[in-house]
Amino acid sequence: MSDNTNKPAASKHGFHTILPCAKGYILPTLLTPLLMICEVAMEVFIPLLMAAIVDGGLYRKPDFQLRALFSAELIADSTRFILTLGALMIAAALLSLAFGMLGARTAAVAAMGFSKNLRHSIFERIQAFSFKNTDKFSTPSLVMRATTDVNNVQNLYMQSIRVFVRAPVMMVLAAIMAFRIDSKLSLIFVLCLPVLVTVLIAFTLIGRPRFRIFLKKYDELTASVQEDLTAIRVVKSYVREEYEKKRFNASAEDLKRAHMRAERLFALTNPLQLGVMWTCSIILLLLGGDKVLGGRLNTGELVSMLTYTNQVIGALAMCAAIIVIVTMTRESVVRITEVLSEVPDIAEVESELKVESGEIEFRDVCFSYTGSEDNLTLRNIDLHIRSGETIGIIGGTGEGKSTLVQLIPRFYDVLSGELLIGGRDIKEYSLYELRESVSMVLQKNMLFSGTIKDNLRWGDPNASDEDIERACRLACAHDFVSGFPDGYDTELGQGGVNVSGGQKQRLCIARALLKKPKILILDDSTSAVDSRTEESIRNAFREFIPTTTKLIIAQRISSIMDADRIIVMDKGCISDVGTHDELMERSEIYREVYTSQHKEVKEDE
Repeated sequence: MSDNTNKPAASKHGFHTILPCAKGYILPTLLTPLLMICEVAMEVFIPLLMAAIVDGGLYRKPDFQLRALFSAELIADSTRFILTLGALMIAAALLSLAFGMLGARTAAVAAMGFSKNLRHSIFERIQAFSFKNTDKFSTPSLVMRATTDVNNVQNLYMQSIRVFVRAPVMMVLAAIMAFRIDSKLSLIFVLCLPVLVTVLIAFTLIGRPRFRIFLKKYDELTASVQEDLTAIRVVKSYVREEYEKKRFNASAEDLKRAHMRAERLFALTNPLQLGVMWTCSIILLLLGGDKVLGGRLNTGELVSMLTYTNQVIGALAMCAAIIVIVTMTRESVVRITEVLSEVPDIAEVESELKVESGEIEFRDVCFSYTGSEDNLTLRNIDLHIRSGETIGIIGGTGEGKSTLVQLIPRFYDVLSGELLIGGRDIKEYSLYELRESVSMVLQKNMLFSGTIKDNLRWGDPNASDEDIERACRLACAHDFVSGFPDGYDTELGQGGVNVSGGQKQRLCIARALLKKPKILILDDSTSAVDSRTEESIRNAFREFIPTTTKLIIAQRISSIMDADRIIVMDKGCISDVGTHDELMERSEIYREVYTSQHKEVKEDE
């Protein structure tokens, strides 16, 4: 399935779409910048103390920095002065360390909480999707958006509230202190800054499309792994391990190349930053050294000027690192907002209506997966099903059988016409109430990790052990479950890999029955059980759930011969409706299917 996302919607949204996910973590988010400012203030204060030690303590200059803060008595005692300022430097360093550690912790708390809320929002939005919405995204892509892309955004959030505050504050304070010492020498790094900024902007513009390609390759690799693991039995049965290895290696190689191409550009930022920093330092030493020799600048002031210059260039390097992260993360943000901005195709309604019966009525219903009237999957469906009826549905592959029943719980919405349950349009019911009244066993049966009992309680979380056993007896599952050493407490592997196809189908039927639905839909869900078991399940339905409307899609006519009525589907239309005997008389399609299947049975005998 192609990863066809809603680009126009996403283009209208960006970082501001996901910022509300910081709710609940505003305090650590605000504390982090304050702590970073305190850390930077201590770091900027240290070079001043260093200059005062060199000029006031060692060289005994009368005009050293911070002279006004100390008494004449302290300044006169050189040893005491140096030890006092040394102690202040240690205290400033320890405070800077403490503020930095606290800032790192609050940033981590804020970023982790933000990512938790963001993942919850993504998952909640996916849960609200109709099948049509889900079809717009590939499964691996949705997994990537909820994991890797969120990790990227989490990292950016953490760096933003730390480095995005720390770096500019460091740059400004260090520049102010440098200008305060010598404004002319400070022009050296001021002239270098535009060069760095221009290069970083160019890198950003070039790098963004490269990271977009990189993330797409990541999706492809994830898809390759997921498909291989899901179909591992097929891979092994056809001895295609080597083919899958080559396919995976090709995806991994494409990802490596895309990643290297994206990162290679930004690998130049660090050498560029170091080159600018050392160039500034050399020029500063040459010009500043001349001033020191000429008595126009103190030695300690030159030392602090070097430190402040390195701090300014280093702060700009931090900004460069953030720009790299922003460039990478911008595409992740776009991909996440594509999911969050996707409007569910089926709108929920606030309704107190209850489904009173299993009566179903289709009134001139048309449906298209593409939403186009020129490409209809179902055409002009008119059908009335009484509550408690057993309806068989038969037809060739692709004739619209599964599509027809998937409209009932509103997995998809009709394109035109009306679909009524219990005499009311299904759009008048809340999705919860509607789907709570419908149990559906799909063609692809899915069981989850956990015990058999846990899986069955998906149908009714409050079901007693007696309820579970009764449902399993109706579905002819109790005997084989009781045969397991742990019975209903048997652990199922992911997807129910440790039970057979027929056992899985019967467990899924039992789970559906536990809902006590008004409507029960079996979409070819007894294909893996033998005819005798299937007949026992049908007899149990007639005896124990007579008021439940039962729709049974089947490939074998023997599975639906005794249904109250049988629907014959042909090219998205209802070709005929009637009992087995009526259809044998007037439906050529039904008669041909019956004859071919009856002939096959005779040949097998």
